[in-house]
Parts: sequence; structure tokens; C-alpha cells
Amino acid sequence: MRRMTKADLRKALRIARREHVAALPDRVRALVFHRPPAPLLERIAEGATIGLYLADREEAPAASYARFFAERGHRIALPRFSTREAAMQFALHTDPFGESDLVDGLFGIRQPGTEAPIVEPEVLFVPLIGFTARGDRLGQGGGHYDRWLADRPDTLRIGLAWDAQLAEDIPVEEHDVPLDAVVTPTRLYGPF
Repeated sequence: MRRMTKADLRKALRIARREHVAALPDRVRALVFHRPPAPLLERIAEGATIGLYLADREEAPAASYARFFAERGHRIALPRFSTREAAMQFALHTDPFGESDLVDGLFGIRQPGTEAPIVEPEVLFVPLIGFTARGDRLGQGGGHYDRWLADRPDTLRIGLAWDAQLAEDIPVEEHDVPLDAVVTPTRLYGPF
């Protein structure tokens, strides 16, 4: 039996994620990912800048984490793209409660406006298509997070995922950056 390619795995895991999320009542979806698990909070320095993302309907939601960390005095950063070819940067997100500081960006994702300063998160919560119990991550395929993290090896890298996104194995290439932990609604994988 041949090993699944990343493209095959992305397709299968997207379907599993879509079906999993569709089966969740809206009220349940709103309750998960409300607060990071205590073992992760112990690893996050006071005052650290926290990088997050704006989730689409099927991704594990990160908005409650943004509000949680903002209430505790952390600066919040979101990805910002200036062009499709430009490297991903993180810009300060000053309104995680109303999101009034966000504008429509590339790839159909809202992002901080051009006036928001670029910041370097010390902790980065990342979206994903799939993950393994060892911390391997399968992203969208654009390589934006892997390239950003490759230049910042000291960044604490945490995936947020639905339980249905767990894969037994993911093909790993030299450029793939592993995660330090993965949070699902039922479990914390890692620290690795």
C-alpha cells in the first residue's frame, strides 16, 4: 500500500474536519478553545507577545484565546500579507473584542491595517489541516508558517485543532517545522 501524499492527506483531513465541525452544535463550538490549558500557560512568559490567527468556519477558533491573553496584558498579533508573494508578517491586533482594527486582506482573511506596527510573537498559535501525536503539522500548503518559524527557532509553536484532525502519520519534509504542543477540545498533545 502506498503512503499518502500531503495532497491526499489534506483532502481527506479537510473532509474529516468539515464533517466534524458540521456535526457540532453552534453552542458547543462557542464553548471550546475558551482558555489555554494550564500546562501551556506555565510555559508562556508574562508579557509575551502572542501570535494568533482568525479562523474560518472549519478551523479551530482562536478568538477566545486572543481575548483571554489581551485581558492578561499580552500584546496580540495576527498575520498580515502585503502581497501574495510577500513573506507573512505579524502585526499588532489592538481590538480582539470588536475587531475594529482589522481590514480585508489577501486570501480572504481579515488582518491588521497597514498602520498597525509589525511585531514578533514569542508564542505562536497556528492553524492546521492535520497533526500527529508527535507534533508534526500539515498546513494549507503555502508554507507561510514554516518559513516564518524557520527563522525564529525560539518561538513557542502551538497548534489548535479539532480531534478529527489527528493523523497517524504525516509526510515530513526538511522545511517542515514541528510543533511544541497541540491543543484540541479534549486533549493537550505535548509538550514535545
